[in-house]
Amino acid sequence: MISYSLIHVPPLGFANHAPYIIAVVELDNGKSRVGQLVDYKKADLKMGAKVEAVLRRVREPDLEGIIPYGIKFKLIGKS
Repeated sequence: MISYSLIHVPPLGFANHAPYIIAVVELDNGKSRVGQLVDYKKADLKMGAKVEAVLRRVREPDLEGIIPYGIKFKLIGKS
């Protein structure tokens, strides 16, 4: 994890997730990505922490009941 920020005032559609952590992570290929950090303990948050990509629900189901999933990040070996 290169950097992270705690979001208190989320954009439209994410109010039920706040507060949440957005992290900048460096992938094995050297590229960087931004994504939500899940399943963490505040004491474990630090620059340089290792993370893995996980598949999680990103929003509430739509009117047809379809649950949207996407990639989020989780600390490796924690929580």
